[in-house]
Amino acid sequence: MALNVTKECTNTTSNSANEAKDETKEEEKDDSKDETKDETLQEIRQKDKVKNCFHILMNIYFTYEFLILVMIVILLARAYPPLGAIYLAPRITASWIAVIFIFLLAGLSLKTEELKKAFQNFYFNSFVQIYNFFVVSAIVFGFSRFMAFCGILSQTLEDGMVICSCLPMTINMVLVLTKSAGGDEASAIFNAAFGNMIVVFLSPVLILGYIGITGEVNILSVFIKLVIRVVLPVCIGQILQKIKVVSEFVKSKKKYFKKAQMYALVFIIYTTFCKTFSNESESNIIDILLMILFQFVLLCTVMILAWFLLKLFFRNEPKLRVMGLFGCTHKTVAMGVPLINAIFDDNPNLGLYTLPLLIWHPLQLVIGSFLVPRLNRFVNSEKERLEKNMEKNEEENGLPEL
Repeated sequence: MALNVTKECTNTTSNSANEAKDETKEEEKDDSKDETKDETLQEIRQKDKVKNCFHILMNIYFTYEFLILVMIVILLARAYPPLGAIYLAPRITASWIAVIFIFLLAGLSLKTEELKKAFQNFYFNSFVQIYNFFVVSAIVFGFSRFMAFCGILSQTLEDGMVICSCLPMTINMVLVLTKSAGGDEASAIFNAAFGNMIVVFLSPVLILGYIGITGEVNILSVFIKLVIRVVLPVCIGQILQKIKVVSEFVKSKKKYFKKAQMYALVFIIYTTFCKTFSNESESNIIDILLMILFQFVLLCTVMILAWFLLKLFFRNEPKLRVMGLFGCTHKTVAMGVPLINAIFDDNPNLGLYTLPLLIWHPLQLVIGSFLVPRLNRFVNSEKERLEKNMEKNEEENGLPEL
């Protein structure tokens, strides 16, 4: 009997020991599972962080794709100039094919119907176009010649600044900034479209009037090239726009055409700087840094002057004043670079003629983006002021009750 009791105690002890071991193993398994889960969660979080970083970088790239590509191609042009200056046949591929392609697409996209809106606000639209083409170019020309007199900048960069000032406003940027700031969208659409229509006639005249007297440019040859490369493609684009099948196809593929136009523009910039770097330039890095500073000062100056003039002539039109601020001072890269290329394609300083425009373009975007929320508040406050004045005038002019 005693032996049986001892055996049962021994069995109980061994069973409890086994159970304890099993529990320990299960706990170890649970711990290992928890550790595995933690490691898996950490891996997932790391992957999510990588994905988020990738998405952020891609968003930044696509937001500033043009500027990023311009910086890349300028560095590539500097690294090995002969590729774009010789081997890619830039006199055919860039000066003819790419330029014609860009202006053909411009002709397809420009809306001739917008011209009808000119008569709805002729006074304001005339002010914007005159300021954008003539006032800005006169100010920049006077400033550049003062710099030449003082011997501060090279002649090539001074001429490039003048060329930049003779170009029309951007289409997309003016429209987007005007809309974001609460400005007059209809006026933005008309003035951007109209300015980019007359650029093929007015800008070359202004450019050659300011700097073409030097004899470096054959005026007759330039205008023949402009007719073939610029005017004719725009006219063909306008004709094709009237064909329903073509216009519908362009609308359905608008995103791809816009990308193609941008890449063609980047290609022109690349070959332009390849030709510039393959030739010795009279400008140095100090000149270029000074030119960037002067472009910033000039842009701020013409914007301040435009704002005061708009206040003087259109005091009770806050939406027009906001649109006018952008429309009077912005300059287009999309039409400007191929136009400069068409005029000065054989000039070794072509890249330096283009550089001031490539500086002005991002500056106007940065300054415009900075001003948008402030201008939006201005439009809202002016609306309230005008509404109160209107109510006050109605009360003063109202007949007294009998």
